[in-house]
Amino acid sequence: MKSQNKSWLDKKEYPFNSNYFDLPMGKMHYVDEGTGVPIVFVHGNPGWSYEFRKSIKDLSKTNRCISADHIGFGLSDKPFDWNYLPKNHAENFEKFINHLNLDKFVLVVNDWGGPIGLSYAVNNPEKIKHIMITNTWMWSVKDNPSSKRFSNFAGGLIGRFLIKNFNFFGKVIIKNCMGNKKYFDPTIYKHLENPNDRKGCWTFPKQIIASDDWVDSLWHKRTSIQNTPISLVWGLKDFAFSYKDLNTWVKVLKPETVIKLDDVGHYPYEEATEIFNEQLKNAST
Repeated sequence: MKSQNKSWLDKKEYPFNSNYFDLPMGKMHYVDEGTGVPIVFVHGNPGWSYEFRKSIKDLSKTNRCISADHIGFGLSDKPFDWNYLPKNHAENFEKFINHLNLDKFVLVVNDWGGPIGLSYAVNNPEKIKHIMITNTWMWSVKDNPSSKRFSNFAGGLIGRFLIKNFNFFGKVIIKNCMGNKKYFDPTIYKHLENPNDRKGCWTFPKQIIASDDWVDSLWHKRTSIQNTPISLVWGLKDFAFSYKDLNTWVKVLKPETVIKLDDVGHYPYEEATEIFNEQLKNAST
């Protein structure tokens, strides 16, 4: 499975070589560009490494930029008989990082990439040079009414039907998470070409509540990264993650840098690329 065979993929926008890491359930695709201090980007639902293309094209001039597509996403295999639980994505990510034998890298997390990537960080803090957190969470939301409503809808029978048959999560939900919809790129969901390819996408919403205990277990390990340099770059026009979520990170982890972007939504690196990249350059020095 080669990215250049995908007719929907603009190789000028995504001009990277494809690499693959073998896992028991399939091949994990990843981008590995440039040399220097490694920066590892971890995506959420329904994204893939493509969403970091602007940062990778810029920062790979000075850094080694790495971004894997979770199994079921992007150019990775999409086995229908795998369970796609977040904790198992996190296990895959840990195996992937261990395979690369990285040391002292910058970790960038967004959406479900937060719990998945930070799972590695809280268990291996000595490996992390800096953490860049953007529009994500790592604590229990089972008592949060809006989280429960969203999980019940998008992760229930109706949501699953819409995601499986119409690619609803990418086409509608993610588009509405953008601060300015002119930045919305349909390639963010076009990797989910066939209905049976979308199991990972329809599994994640239910797991907001179903995997709550696992996510909260990571929060209980947060002291392990309290001495790790942390930056926050946060889009304030994101309906998925609120100002309250931002303040939770700020209050508890006391990041050294907090950048609040008033007109930006779920993907700061898509809508405010220059600001985002400049902060990453500072983080990697």
